[in-house]
Amino acid sequence: MRILTLAEAAITDEGLWNQFINKIWDFILDTEMWTSVALVLLKVVLIFLVSRLVLIVVNRFIDQVTSEKRSRKLKLRTRRVQTMGRLLKNAASYIINFIAILLILGEFHIQIAPLLAGAGVIGLAIGFGAQSLVKDVITGFFIILEDQFAVGDVIQTGSFKGTVEMIGLRTTRIRNWTGEVHIIPNGSITEVTNFSVNPLLAVVDISTTFDRTIEEMTSTIRNVLNLIKDANITSTPEVLGIQTIAFNQMTIRITARCKPNTTGEVTRLINTEVQKALELAREKEIT
Repeated sequence: MRILTLAEAAITDEGLWNQFINKIWDFILDTEMWTSVALVLLKVVLIFLVSRLVLIVVNRFIDQVTSEKRSRKLKLRTRRVQTMGRLLKNAASYIINFIAILLILGEFHIQIAPLLAGAGVIGLAIGFGAQSLVKDVITGFFIILEDQFAVGDVIQTGSFKGTVEMIGLRTTRIRNWTGEVHIIPNGSITEVTNFSVNPLLAVVDISTTFDRTIEEMTSTIRNVLNLIKDANITSTPEVLGIQTIAFNQMTIRITARCKPNTTGEVTRLINTEVQKALELAREKEIT
């Protein structure tokens, strides 16, 4: 009686296994199902390819609009246009990829409306909890829109001064002349001094003793200034006269108009050339 029961169980297991195998073969041989799968995969591939093509076209259009020739024709600053171009490319990439993902999810019969509603609720909650982030984004947008500064400009905001390396919607990256990189949230940028927009005035103070008359001293300095030729100096430097007088020395002030962000180089050049001329004049007097 027990042997019969085992035999029946074996037959039953064999029947179940055959049914499982038959279902698998029916699934594999179901041409209608594979046709629908192939159609979905084809649509997904088409959505991906079309999104890439649209992104390439949009990037080409942005490059064409923000080209150097177009910015000169419209009298716009090249660095500002380049910054806007990078920002527009990032925004276009996010938007197109987001739309492509939604379309792909729709092909898999995933309800998009609840996802969008949930994303809206989550976004609202994040917005209340991240007010500083919203402030940074809004400030960054207006920094770019109002052209307060652009990538490559030398600016000072608060105690930070340096060259702008990156302007994002949330932060701005500044590298100072000693190499340190400062990442500043845009919301904390309240005052900005831009040294790269207009020509600047280099002010040089030369301290000297009373070993020569004022007329001789200023004449020597003017002769030196007339001989200085530098691409950063836009006009001949001028001697304004005596700035201060001390017990045993006086300070003569010199001004020079120069290109943006070149006051340091021009100041060092004028100091060097004037000092050389004064030393040469003293040596001639001694000999």
